[in-house]
Amino acid sequence: MSILDASDTVLISEVGPRDGLQSIKSIMPTEGKRLWLNALYEAGLKEIEVCSFVPPSLLPQMADAPEIASYAKSLRKGMVLALAPNLKGAQLAIQSGVDKVTIPVSASQAHLLANVKKTRQEMISEVKKIIEYKNQTSPNVLIEVGISTAFGCTLQESVSELDVISLAFELADMGVDEVGLSDTAGYANPAQVKRLFKQLRQEIGEKAGAAHMHNTRGLGLANCLAAFEEGVRTFDSSQGGLGGCPYAPGASGNVVTEDLVFMFEAMGVKTGINFEQLLKAREILQAALPNEAIYGMTPQAGLPKGFSLK
Repeated sequence: MSILDASDTVLISEVGPRDGLQSIKSIMPTEGKRLWLNALYEAGLKEIEVCSFVPPSLLPQMADAPEIASYAKSLRKGMVLALAPNLKGAQLAIQSGVDKVTIPVSASQAHLLANVKKTRQEMISEVKKIIEYKNQTSPNVLIEVGISTAFGCTLQESVSELDVISLAFELADMGVDEVGLSDTAGYANPAQVKRLFKQLRQEIGEKAGAAHMHNTRGLGLANCLAAFEEGVRTFDSSQGGLGGCPYAPGASGNVVTEDLVFMFEAMGVKTGINFEQLLKAREILQAALPNEAIYGMTPQAGLPKGFSLK
Protein backbone atom coordinates (compact mmCIF):
# COMPACT_ATOMS: atom_id res chain seq x y z
CA MET A 1 0.00 0.00 0.00
CA SER A 2 1.32 3.41 -0.91
CA ILE A 3 1.65 6.26 1.58
CA LEU A 4 -1.30 8.01 -0.07
CA ASP A 5 -4.37 5.98 -1.02
CA ALA A 6 -7.22 7.45 -3.03
CA SER A 7 -9.64 6.51 -0.26
CA ASP A 8 -7.63 8.22 2.49
CA THR A 9 -9.50 10.53 4.83
CA VAL A 10 -8.34 12.45 7.88
CA LEU A 11 -10.12 13.77 10.93
CA ILE A 12 -9.39 17.40 11.72
CA SER A 13 -9.97 18.00 15.44
CA GLU A 14 -10.55 21.71 16.00
CA VAL A 15 -8.98 22.94 19.26
CA GLY A 16 -9.37 26.70 18.82
CA PRO A 17 -12.33 27.13 21.20
CA ARG A 18 -10.19 25.67 23.98
CA ASP A 19 -6.50 25.91 23.18
CA GLY A 20 -6.86 29.09 21.18
CA LEU A 21 -9.12 31.06 23.50
CA GLN A 22 -7.25 30.19 26.68
CA SER A 23 -3.99 31.47 25.18
CA ILE A 24 -5.10 35.03 24.47
CA LYS A 25 -5.86 38.01 26.71
CA SER A 26 -9.29 38.74 25.27
CA ILE A 27 -12.30 36.88 26.62
CA MET A 28 -14.74 35.83 23.92
CA PRO A 29 -18.36 36.45 24.98
CA THR A 30 -20.41 33.31 25.52
CA GLU A 31 -22.73 34.22 22.66
CA GLY A 32 -19.73 34.61 20.37
CA LYS A 33 -18.55 31.14 21.34
CA ARG A 34 -21.98 29.72 20.55
CA LEU A 35 -22.03 31.32 17.10
CA TRP A 36 -18.46 30.19 16.37
CA LEU A 37 -19.04 26.59 17.47
CA ASN A 38 -22.20 26.33 15.41
CA ALA A 39 -20.38 27.68 12.35
CA LEU A 40 -17.48 25.25 12.83
CA TYR A 41 -19.80 22.27 13.01
CA GLU A 42 -21.70 23.59 9.98
CA ALA A 43 -18.40 23.68 8.09
CA GLY A 44 -18.13 19.92 8.57
CA LEU A 45 -15.77 19.63 11.51
CA LYS A 46 -16.62 16.34 13.20
CA GLU A 47 -14.69 16.88 16.43
CA ILE A 48 -14.20 20.09 18.41
CA GLU A 49 -12.46 20.67 21.73
CA VAL A 50 -14.91 23.24 23.03
CA CYS A 51 -13.48 24.23 26.43
CA SER A 52 -11.38 23.25 29.42
CA PHE A 53 -12.63 22.61 32.94
CA VAL A 54 -10.27 24.56 35.14
CA PRO A 55 -10.86 27.13 37.90
CA PRO A 56 -12.05 30.47 36.42
CA SER A 57 -9.49 32.20 38.65
CA LEU A 58 -6.76 30.54 36.58
CA LEU A 59 -8.39 30.80 33.16
CA PRO A 60 -11.24 33.32 33.12
CA GLN A 61 -11.54 32.64 29.38
CA MET A 62 -13.07 29.27 30.31
CA ALA A 63 -15.45 30.45 33.05
CA ASP A 64 -18.49 29.44 30.97
CA ALA A 65 -17.20 25.92 30.27
CA PRO A 66 -20.26 23.99 31.57
CA GLU A 67 -22.64 26.14 29.53
CA ILE A 68 -20.52 25.89 26.38
CA ALA A 69 -20.09 22.11 26.66
CA SER A 70 -23.82 21.62 27.15
CA TYR A 71 -24.61 23.92 24.22
CA ALA A 72 -22.20 22.11 21.90
CA LYS A 73 -23.70 18.77 22.87
CA SER A 74 -27.23 20.08 22.21
CA LEU A 75 -26.29 20.85 18.60
CA ARG A 76 -25.86 17.10 17.92
CA LYS A 77 -23.54 17.85 15.00
CA GLY A 78 -20.28 16.21 16.03
CA MET A 79 -18.05 14.99 18.82
CA VAL A 80 -17.74 17.33 21.80
CA LEU A 81 -14.37 17.33 23.57
CA ALA A 82 -13.21 19.11 26.70
CA LEU A 83 -9.85 19.26 28.39
CA ALA A 84 -9.57 18.40 32.07
CA PRO A 85 -6.25 18.37 33.96
CA ASN A 86 -7.58 16.54 37.03
CA LEU A 87 -10.40 14.39 38.43
CA LYS A 88 -12.57 17.32 39.47
CA GLY A 89 -12.37 18.85 36.00
CA ALA A 90 -13.12 15.49 34.37
CA GLN A 91 -16.16 15.00 36.61
CA LEU A 92 -17.53 18.39 35.58
CA ALA A 93 -16.82 17.69 31.91
CA ILE A 94 -18.56 14.32 32.00
CA GLN A 95 -21.51 15.78 33.90
CA SER A 96 -21.79 18.42 31.14
CA GLY A 97 -22.30 15.65 28.60
CA VAL A 98 -19.05 15.68 26.60
CA ASP A 99 -18.20 12.74 24.36
CA LYS A 100 -14.49 12.75 25.09
CA VAL A 101 -12.23 14.09 27.84
CA THR A 102 -8.70 15.13 26.94
CA ILE A 103 -6.10 14.91 29.71
CA PRO A 104 -2.74 16.69 29.33
CA VAL A 105 0.14 14.56 30.61
CA SER A 106 3.59 15.97 29.99
CA ALA A 107 6.67 13.93 29.21
CA SER A 108 8.69 16.72 30.81
CA GLN A 109 8.74 16.73 34.59
CA ALA A 110 9.42 20.47 34.65
CA HIS A 111 6.42 21.17 32.42
CA LEU A 112 4.20 18.85 34.45
CA LEU A 113 5.00 20.73 37.63
CA ALA A 114 4.42 24.09 35.97
CA ASN A 115 1.24 23.07 34.16
CA VAL A 116 -0.64 20.84 36.62
CA LYS A 117 1.50 20.98 39.78
CA LYS A 118 2.02 17.20 39.78
CA THR A 119 4.85 14.72 39.31
CA ARG A 120 4.62 12.06 36.62
CA GLN A 121 3.44 9.37 39.05
CA GLU A 122 0.93 11.72 40.65
CA MET A 123 -0.48 12.54 37.22
CA ILE A 124 -0.69 8.88 36.24
CA SER A 125 -2.57 8.25 39.47
CA GLU A 126 -4.95 11.09 38.55
CA VAL A 127 -5.59 9.52 35.14
CA LYS A 128 -6.44 6.21 36.84
CA LYS A 129 -8.99 7.98 39.04
CA ILE A 130 -10.55 9.62 35.98
CA ILE A 131 -10.85 6.29 34.18
CA GLU A 132 -12.43 4.68 37.25
CA TYR A 133 -14.93 7.53 37.57
CA LYS A 134 -15.97 7.44 33.93
CA ASN A 135 -16.27 3.62 33.96
CA GLN A 136 -18.61 3.86 36.93
CA THR A 137 -20.74 6.76 35.70
CA SER A 138 -20.42 7.18 31.92
CA PRO A 139 -18.70 4.20 30.28
CA ASN A 140 -19.35 5.51 26.76
CA VAL A 141 -17.26 8.63 27.31
CA LEU A 142 -13.83 8.34 25.73
CA ILE A 143 -10.61 9.31 27.49
CA GLU A 144 -7.66 10.54 25.48
CA VAL A 145 -4.27 11.74 26.64
CA GLY A 146 -2.16 14.18 24.72
CA ILE A 147 1.45 13.71 25.77
CA SER A 148 2.67 17.29 26.05
CA THR A 149 6.29 18.29 25.31
CA ALA A 150 6.75 14.97 23.49
CA PHE A 151 9.30 16.56 21.15
CA GLY A 152 11.10 18.86 23.57
CA CYS A 153 10.49 21.37 26.34
CA THR A 154 11.47 25.00 26.89
CA LEU A 155 11.70 24.38 30.62
CA GLN A 156 13.60 21.07 30.57
CA GLU A 157 15.05 21.19 27.05
CA SER A 158 15.76 17.57 26.03
CA VAL A 159 13.01 14.97 26.49
CA SER A 160 13.88 11.29 26.19
CA GLU A 161 12.03 9.54 23.39
CA LEU A 162 12.15 6.38 25.48
CA ASP A 163 10.34 8.23 28.27
CA VAL A 164 7.68 9.42 25.83
CA ILE A 165 6.97 5.94 24.48
CA SER A 166 7.08 4.25 27.89
CA LEU A 167 4.63 6.85 29.22
CA ALA A 168 2.32 6.23 26.25
CA PHE A 169 2.43 2.47 26.84
CA GLU A 170 1.64 2.86 30.54
CA LEU A 171 -1.33 5.12 29.79
CA ALA A 172 -2.72 2.86 27.08
CA ASP A 173 -2.26 -0.20 29.29
CA MET A 174 -4.28 1.35 32.14
CA GLY A 175 -7.29 1.94 29.88
CA VAL A 176 -6.86 5.26 28.10
CA ASP A 177 -8.65 5.04 24.74
CA GLU A 178 -6.19 7.16 22.72
CA VAL A 179 -2.72 8.55 23.30
CA GLY A 180 -1.47 11.31 21.00
CA LEU A 181 1.73 13.32 20.83
CA SER A 182 1.89 17.10 21.24
CA ASP A 183 4.64 19.45 20.11
CA THR A 184 3.90 21.88 22.94
CA ALA A 185 7.09 23.90 22.57
CA GLY A 186 7.23 23.92 18.78
CA TYR A 187 10.52 21.98 18.74
CA ALA A 188 9.57 19.08 16.44
CA ASN A 189 11.01 18.39 13.01
CA PRO A 190 9.64 15.94 10.39
CA ALA A 191 12.30 13.26 10.95
CA GLN A 192 11.64 13.27 14.70
CA VAL A 193 7.87 13.21 14.14
CA LYS A 194 8.12 10.17 11.88
CA ARG A 195 10.41 8.38 14.31
CA LEU A 196 8.24 8.96 17.38
CA PHE A 197 4.90 8.20 15.75
CA LYS A 198 6.31 5.02 14.23
CA GLN A 199 7.41 3.91 17.69
CA LEU A 200 4.07 4.94 19.16
CA ARG A 201 2.10 2.82 16.69
CA GLN A 202 4.43 -0.11 17.23
CA GLU A 203 3.92 0.04 21.00
CA ILE A 204 0.21 0.80 21.38
CA GLY A 205 -1.29 0.01 17.97
CA GLU A 206 -4.79 1.37 17.35
CA LYS A 207 -4.65 3.46 20.51
CA ALA A 208 -2.09 5.74 18.86
CA GLY A 209 -3.91 9.07 18.63
CA ALA A 210 -3.67 12.55 17.23
CA ALA A 211 -0.76 14.69 16.14
CA HIS A 212 -0.92 18.09 17.85
CA MET A 213 1.63 20.30 16.14
CA HIS A 214 2.61 23.93 16.65
CA ASN A 215 3.87 26.22 13.93
CA THR A 216 6.27 28.08 16.22
CA ARG A 217 9.19 27.64 13.85
CA GLY A 218 7.25 27.25 10.61
CA LEU A 219 7.26 23.44 10.53
CA GLY A 220 3.66 22.78 11.54
CA LEU A 221 2.35 21.54 8.19
CA ALA A 222 5.56 19.65 7.40
CA ASN A 223 5.27 17.86 10.73
CA CYS A 224 1.61 17.00 10.07
CA LEU A 225 2.57 15.53 6.70
CA ALA A 226 5.34 13.51 8.35
CA ALA A 227 2.84 12.14 10.88
CA PHE A 228 0.40 11.33 8.07
CA GLU A 229 3.10 9.33 6.31
CA GLU A 230 3.46 7.23 9.47
CA GLY A 231 -0.25 6.42 9.50
CA VAL A 232 -1.66 9.19 11.69
CA ARG A 233 -5.16 10.14 10.59
CA THR A 234 -6.28 12.56 13.33
CA PHE A 235 -4.79 16.05 13.51
CA ASP A 236 -5.41 18.85 15.99
CA SER A 237 -5.50 22.37 14.58
CA SER A 238 -6.86 25.78 15.48
CA GLN A 239 -8.80 28.17 13.29
CA GLY A 240 -6.74 31.27 12.67
CA GLY A 241 -3.72 29.59 14.30
CA LEU A 242 -4.77 30.71 17.78
CA GLY A 243 -3.15 28.93 20.67
CA GLY A 244 0.00 27.98 22.46
CA CYS A 245 0.76 27.11 26.06
CA PRO A 246 0.99 29.58 28.96
CA TYR A 247 3.43 27.24 30.73
CA ALA A 248 5.81 26.77 27.79
CA PRO A 249 7.51 30.12 27.13
CA GLY A 250 7.70 30.98 23.43
CA ALA A 251 5.32 28.21 22.36
CA SER A 252 3.05 30.07 20.00
CA GLY A 253 0.75 29.16 17.21
CA ASN A 254 -1.15 25.94 16.59
CA VAL A 255 -1.33 24.69 13.03
CA VAL A 256 -3.93 26.79 11.16
CA THR A 257 -7.04 24.74 10.42
CA GLU A 258 -7.64 26.47 7.09
CA ASP A 259 -4.10 25.73 5.86
CA LEU A 260 -4.20 22.12 7.09
CA VAL A 261 -7.51 21.47 5.34
CA PHE A 262 -6.17 22.93 2.10
CA MET A 263 -2.97 20.86 2.26
CA PHE A 264 -4.80 17.58 2.65
CA GLU A 265 -7.51 18.34 0.11
CA ALA A 266 -4.90 19.46 -2.43
CA MET A 267 -3.20 16.09 -1.91
CA GLY A 268 -6.47 14.27 -2.56
CA VAL A 269 -6.99 13.38 1.09
CA LYS A 270 -10.57 14.08 2.13
CA THR A 271 -11.36 16.11 5.25
CA GLY A 272 -15.13 16.42 4.86
CA ILE A 273 -14.85 20.17 5.45
CA ASN A 274 -16.52 22.86 3.34
CA PHE A 275 -13.96 25.63 2.89
CA GLU A 276 -16.49 28.40 2.20
CA GLN A 277 -18.29 27.56 5.43
CA LEU A 278 -14.95 27.41 7.24
CA LEU A 279 -14.22 30.98 6.11
CA LYS A 280 -17.62 32.07 7.45
CA ALA A 281 -16.63 30.61 10.82
CA ARG A 282 -13.38 32.57 10.57
CA GLU A 283 -15.35 35.79 10.08
CA ILE A 284 -17.32 35.06 13.25
CA LEU A 285 -14.08 34.43 15.12
CA GLN A 286 -12.54 37.69 13.99
CA ALA A 287 -15.71 39.67 14.77
CA ALA A 288 -15.84 38.24 18.29
CA LEU A 289 -12.13 38.97 18.90
CA PRO A 290 -11.54 42.30 17.12
CA ASN A 291 -8.33 43.01 19.05
CA GLU A 292 -6.66 39.65 18.38
CA ALA A 293 -4.56 38.77 15.33
CA ILE A 294 -5.49 35.60 13.49
CA TYR A 295 -3.32 33.83 10.96
CA GLY A 296 -3.42 31.63 7.90
CA MET A 297 -1.78 31.64 4.48
CA THR A 298 -4.66 30.09 2.54
CA PRO A 299 -7.33 32.54 3.75
CA GLN A 300 -5.08 35.42 2.72
CA ALA A 301 -4.07 34.04 -0.68
CA GLY A 302 -7.33 32.33 -1.53
CA LEU A 303 -7.78 28.97 -3.22
CA PRO A 304 -5.92 28.37 -6.48
CA LYS A 305 -7.86 29.20 -9.64
CA GLY A 306 -10.14 26.33 -10.59
CA PHE A 307 -9.62 24.55 -7.27
CA SER A 308 -12.83 23.51 -5.55
CA LEU A 309 -12.97 22.51 -1.91
CA LYS A 310 -16.49 21.60 -0.81
